[in-house]
Amino acid sequence: MSILFLEYPKCSTCKKAKAWLEDAGVAFEDRHIVEQNPTAAELQAWHQKSGLPLKRFFNTSGLVYKDLGLKDKLPTMSEQEQYDLLASNGMLVKRPLVVGDDFVLVGFKEAEWERLRG
Repeated sequence: MSILFLEYPKCSTCKKAKAWLEDAGVAFEDRHIVEQNPTAAELQAWHQKSGLPLKRFFNTSGLVYKDLGLKDKLPTMSEQEQYDLLASNGMLVKRPLVVGDDFVLVGFKEAEWERLRG
């Protein structure tokens, strides 16, 4: 199983999640979410694989989200516009993101991550 771990290295939750992966012995490819921002196509594929509402992929507590007033704008945007917006700035994307062959985990909730132990 290949695992892609998208993180912002200064994010404390990402640090905890990365330590959890390492402690659990999970092999993963690490990707800096700002330096290598996900593309709209990647985000669309991950969203579809996750089964989650698209809003869960937004970092709703982030400054960029708040500065752009997205709380009010998202409901009127198409999915494609939302993918394009997420792809425009890695700081808009909820992190960490873990992408596996048949699943996507958004944020770090240890109980959800237990499936990665192996």
